[in-house]
Amino acid sequence: MSSYCITSAEQLSALWKGVYKEKGRIDWSEMLLYYDDDIFFKDSIQGIRGMKEFSAMTERLAKRSRDLEYRIHNAVMEGNVIFVEWEMVISYKKYPTSSIYGSSRLTLRDGKIIEQRDYYDLWGDIFDNIWFIKKCYRRFMRRRFG
Repeated sequence: MSSYCITSAEQLSALWKGVYKEKGRIDWSEMLLYYDDDIFFKDSIQGIRGMKEFSAMTERLAKRSRDLEYRIHNAVMEGNVIFVEWEMVISYKKYPTSSIYGSSRLTLRDGKIIEQRDYYDLWGDIFDNIWFIKKCYRRFMRRRFG
């Protein structure tokens, strides 16, 4: 078994927070060691498989933002599954700072993350930070889906 094994929700939380340790500097290099080479990642935007594609996705996220902060609100582990409730605060290069709230389900095999599924409302959270869109968007969502 590799020395890069996740054994608790607390350890995972510390690792994720470590990615964003310095203002304006995002470093996934250590965290990626805890992912399986055949990682399957899915969120509301994409589904990707493999370390090459996953690593490229983390690089794109880092390039798009001026600063990124990751706040863990809750994390629990049951067997080989970890659920994490989080807030990602993104300072974009051209747009206002936004908080995106979400949760992740991570599945482990031999301590490595083999699957990560992220759940969040990307557009709702972004539009909530743009004053002239917020009210219209939320009114539309309530009328159409509420």
